[in-house]
Amino acid sequence: MEQYKQEFIEFMIDCNVLKFGDFTTKSGRKTPFFVNTGFYRTGTQLKRLGGYYAKAIHDAFGLEFDVLFGPAYKGIPLSVAASIALSEQYGKDVNYCSNRKEVKDHGDVGVLLGSPIKDGDKVVIIEDVTTAGTSIEETLPIIKAQGDVDVVGLVVSVDRMERGQGEKSALAEIQERYGFRTTAIVTMGDVVEHLYGNPYKGQVIIDDARKTAIDAYYEQYGVK
Repeated sequence: MEQYKQEFIEFMIDCNVLKFGDFTTKSGRKTPFFVNTGFYRTGTQLKRLGGYYAKAIHDAFGLEFDVLFGPAYKGIPLSVAASIALSEQYGKDVNYCSNRKEVKDHGDVGVLLGSPIKDGDKVVIIEDVTTAGTSIEETLPIIKAQGDVDVVGLVVSVDRMERGQGEKSALAEIQERYGFRTTAIVTMGDVVEHLYGNPYKGQVIIDDARKTAIDAYYEQYGVK
């Protein structure tokens, strides 16, 4: 596993973003782990996060795109942080864009926040985590409504490696259904590989009990 992926996993733990316990996802699944990017709350954290996203975007999609779109609300800081990092790390001055939950009818009117999207633009979508692929169903029509736009791909922080609405993984379903590539900074497989039985700051994050719970979850929701 690449060093930056190991660092990102530890970074999520330090920021209290990656948690283990008993949770319920947006799709209604009971899960022993949870990723909440809302806990990235400081400028230093967002700068590091943007750097990890920029690395994943560069490695998966290159730099031949125009707009980084982050769906409201959590995608807004992600798109800003990653666009700054792409400029600093790769010299790529990419536009950022997000949607509003309510259409603004005065001043900077419309449904979009940040850069407008126009015909011919190549767009990369940036999200926190995709569990069952439902959020992309809300996001894609907003982007497509702006014109003749080419969606290059989707990047998330963690691939949960579980089924979407069928038997394939959520990211694989999105790729197959919509025809664009998907990628993640790390997968839950990477997380388990790095943390299981290995102390971090004097604590074993994934012990035998948690590993058993994770295995049981994937037995139920993992890709067959």
